[in-house]
Amino acid sequence: MVAEDQALMSARKNLFSKALSVPGRLHMAAHSHHLWPDATLAGQVEAWEDAVVLADHKWDKALGQVYPAAQGLVARELNLPSPESVVFAPNTHALLAVLMSAIERPSANQPIRVLSTDGEFHSFRRQAQRWAEAGQIELTLVETDRPDFVERFLSAARTGTYDLIFVSHVFFKTGFVFDRVWELAELARPEGPWIVVDGYHGFRAVPADLSAVADRIFYVAGGYKYAMAGEGAAFLHAPEGYGPRPVLTGWYAEFGDLEGPPGGVGYVRDAGRFMGATFDPSGLYRFVAAGRMLEAEGLSTAVVVAHVGRLQRLLLDQIADGQAGPLKDAVVLNPPGEGPQARFLALRHEKASAWKQALAEKGVVTDVRDDVLRVGLSIYHDEADVAAFCGVCRGLT
Repeated sequence: MVAEDQALMSARKNLFSKALSVPGRLHMAAHSHHLWPDATLAGQVEAWEDAVVLADHKWDKALGQVYPAAQGLVARELNLPSPESVVFAPNTHALLAVLMSAIERPSANQPIRVLSTDGEFHSFRRQAQRWAEAGQIELTLVETDRPDFVERFLSAARTGTYDLIFVSHVFFKTGFVFDRVWELAELARPEGPWIVVDGYHGFRAVPADLSAVADRIFYVAGGYKYAMAGEGAAFLHAPEGYGPRPVLTGWYAEFGDLEGPPGGVGYVRDAGRFMGATFDPSGLYRFVAAGRMLEAEGLSTAVVVAHVGRLQRLLLDQIADGQAGPLKDAVVLNPPGEGPQARFLALRHEKASAWKQALAEKGVVTDVRDDVLRVGLSIYHDEADVAAFCGVCRGLT
């Protein structure tokens, strides 16, 4: 515990010297676009230099070294049995499209029956709505704002009437942590239903051990937020035997030992069956650079969560004391409790959008979702940042 205690004593601003050197900016949106650590610059430069020096052979390194290293980082973070169950893509939308194409319908005219919620992120929300309009899926949504959401969702999932169940581990708007989501694994079957957990606000934000359910659930997330690597490094954990032959397929999915019908399109057995085609590998270089930095510095998810949790409680205390001006009138949708806590605070108020704009004019970066102001903290924040934030908020109306 000594190393963890030391890590909690102060922010690690030294790891973000370039991002924090931007004048006049107080970045309080680590949950939205996490500041890039200095290590990612080295990763970006390495990607460029490999392209220049290795030219056509850059893919030998990108796919032979960088890609497996990124898979290993995900597997260690989630305690997966094998890194080969992880596939990367430029964004989660691409992964969802390929995944959906792998579901076999009983007939071409029968829509895929999907259970989800009204609180999913736009990459799924918009596409699901369009699929429903086109008659390709039959979409059932469970409301998230009701206090009995967990039981209602689990009850609906257990009816056995769905082909796909898609739900967030941590909800992007409210910060609610669905800590019983792993119970859905008991329902999963290769023939359906498939369970897909959106882990974008959970990966490296809430400690997660998938070892007991990795053989039955899909898990999708990426490097843009708490993995600190930016765009271009979304990933999917895919259990073996689920969706062996996606209809939407790129030529990278035929790299390796192929299986398939004689004379037909072959696929590898591991998660590579969900791969697309040529992509920009620089996001993976940054993902590996950031992940290795976190491991080398002893900044496990548990350590970062403890540091952020302490600052969240401090901020909420100061808000309650009136030190952040009108923020004391907001409803805290996800106050710290006994269970896992999101890496951002969700403050509901009718003036949330106006507050966000006013803060931006003062150089303070937050974000808003409808009437919810979100404030995200990370390892580059300390008590002085909380005080500075509250000081600016006192000028809000």
